[in-house]
Amino acid sequence: MKCVILQPSYIPWRGFFHQIQKADVFVFYDDVQFDKRGWRNRNRIKTPQGSKWLTIPVHSRGYQIEHTPIHKIEICQDQDWSRKHWLTLQQHYGKAPYFERYRELLERFYSRRDVLLADFTIDLTIQIASELGLHNTRFVRSSTLGVTGTKTERLLNVLAKIKAMHYITGPSARDYIEADKFAAAGIALEYMTYDYPEYPQLYSPFDPQVSILDLLFMTGSDAPRYIWDRATGK
Repeated sequence: MKCVILQPSYIPWRGFFHQIQKADVFVFYDDVQFDKRGWRNRNRIKTPQGSKWLTIPVHSRGYQIEHTPIHKIEICQDQDWSRKHWLTLQQHYGKAPYFERYRELLERFYSRRDVLLADFTIDLTIQIASELGLHNTRFVRSSTLGVTGTKTERLLNVLAKIKAMHYITGPSARDYIEADKFAAAGIALEYMTYDYPEYPQLYSPFDPQVSILDLLFMTGSDAPRYIWDRATGK
């Protein structure tokens, strides 16, 4: 069984969904520390002026947010962030070829009032995965597994809990992963290769690392051609 363990992100890039495509079980690593300047609550889109951040505001009053697990981070609804994000997407992608295809889905999500960040980002990611035709991957939240430990030990405990013997991770993990511990546990390691072709974008120059929404709005059901189909020779 192949497994990916990855922190949930807000409208992540296409490489995130490539990992979902490769996994039998995809674990949202949601009980580790929230990283304030990471991708948990923000991502980038294309605009005529360059890339633009869309950031979900989160509560930081009264506690140290950097020491709070992701699944306990609360969205700050004092700001009308969801309306602003949706209006921004309409402004910059309204003329994209497949924008209307995803309008209803996104309107539904941006009308939600989730208390917890992870509830919103994980549900939206799973729905986007479905739009990409990914129906066979099982999704699990690490916070439901009751696993303890730190760093490599914690990852191995997650893998043992779901009985996975093949772990897929990003290429940067080569610099820090303790491969000997995976070998000792009998777990195969596989590193992702992010080698994706360009696709049409509304605004130049081409930016390969923006949100998956950019690819969906521009290519619709052809999106897999620009992610995993190339890797599998389709």
